[in-house]
Amino acid sequence: MIVRHFLQWVRTAPAGERAEATFALARAYLYSDLSPDDLGAAEGAMLMLLDDPSPLVRRALADVLAASPDAPPAIVFALANDQPSIAAPVLALSPIFIDADLVDAVATGTPAVQAAIASRAVLPRAVAGAIAEVGTAEACLTMVENSGVDLAPLSIDRIVERFGHLAAIREALLSREGLPAATRQILVARLSTTLAGFVAGCEWLAPDHANRVAREACEKATVTIAADSATSEVRPFIRHLRDTGQLTAGLILRALLSGNIVLFEEALADLADMPVARVSGLIHDRGSAGLLALFDKAGLPRSAYPAFKGAIEAMREGGFAGESGDAARLKRRVIERVLTGCEEQDLGELEPLLTLLRRFATEAAREEARLFCDDLAMAANEDDLAANEVAERFVAA
Repeated sequence: MIVRHFLQWVRTAPAGERAEATFALARAYLYSDLSPDDLGAAEGAMLMLLDDPSPLVRRALADVLAASPDAPPAIVFALANDQPSIAAPVLALSPIFIDADLVDAVATGTPAVQAAIASRAVLPRAVAGAIAEVGTAEACLTMVENSGVDLAPLSIDRIVERFGHLAAIREALLSREGLPAATRQILVARLSTTLAGFVAGCEWLAPDHANRVAREACEKATVTIAADSATSEVRPFIRHLRDTGQLTAGLILRALLSGNIVLFEEALADLADMPVARVSGLIHDRGSAGLLALFDKAGLPRSAYPAFKGAIEAMREGGFAGESGDAARLKRRVIERVLTGCEEQDLGELEPLLTLLRRFATEAAREEARLFCDDLAMAANEDDLAANEVAERFVAA
């Protein structure tokens, strides 16, 4: 009886009042103790209201029914195919949809609909994959920031491929725990390329200079990523660097001069196609013939051999032990020793190597100076705090 009066009244009521009454009807359907006949009548009335010309009425239905598992499926599916402002809350919250429904909605939906699906509290891998493949940048960002998403590595790579140039997506991806080292490096490389183009476009540096600075910054970040990665991740990371043409002699030398022996040995093992244990034995062996043979088999340029040999000799003598910093920072004392040894040889093809070593030495000196100043500033702050504490105690006494 009540639903019959509602249907008579709703034909002539203003849109705002119809929306309020629809909201109350939907809540009564879900939460009131209605008889089976009244429930059927209420569902029929809501089905009729799907054709209401005012979006306010249909949005009222969506707001009430969106999150309920007891909502009539026919109504929920109809609302999901309504205009974006009505479909979005339903697609974001309803537990009625299966993965195939959501994948289809991602493929055919508007950016607002895709973003709504990306925000679901639990986002299955198949749906996440669809968003990564065809979703907008906004939807992908929403999904990456969603702690409830099951995001496969392939989907992450696809997002990086499509939107890795966008700062917001890069930051969101880099903040995710468990991001593969190769993916982190790709994002860093994208950032380096973007910055180089920006600097060159502003004419702050010549294009060649900007590209060199960006490349060296990317190599520094690459060694840092490797140093922070688990040992089991290093070999796949090296394969990625090799496949993308980034596993250069300069990068490997930087790793060695930073004391990152794991990256150095794994890189030579991959290039020479040898077991890493065998490579490690040749590196730590006092003889030089085996080291040179390993160097040649890895395909590294002979002109760089003196620097590698000098760094390995320093390592054998414990040269890295007295250096501060982790396995991501160039070791100044070792670099200066290697540089001195190379300068004592005939120049010839060594000139590019000497230039690289001097840049390494400059970078290491500047980093050491920064650390020294940071330590001084920290000590000064501790002294100030101690002095203030003494003064406060004196005044209190």
